[in-house]
Amino acid sequence: MQEIKVLETSPALVVALSGDIAAENADEFYAEIKALYERAPADIVFECEALSFIDSTTLGTFVKILKLVRTDGRNMKLKGLSPRLKKLFVICALDTIMEIEG
Repeated sequence: MQEIKVLETSPALVVALSGDIAAENADEFYAEIKALYERAPADIVFECEALSFIDSTTLGTFVKILKLVRTDGRNMKLKGLSPRLKKLFVICALDTIMEIEG
């Protein structure tokens, strides 16, 4: 189960993620983020300190979100990933296309 909590909407959309995001809820995750973004387009910052699990589907979902915001000239950042989760992004070379902090 995943939880999405909006912390700020301006100047950036800051969203805290917690729990697990995997194949079974990745579409719901994407739809919720897309709806938030379309209401108030801005750079997106994901606070990931409480995110405990992601799978390859979730990695693809983050790429879809990145493409969505880049289409509008915006950016996306992931903050506070655990070393284990950050390693997934590095192994897939996603750290070369999106900003990952800490």
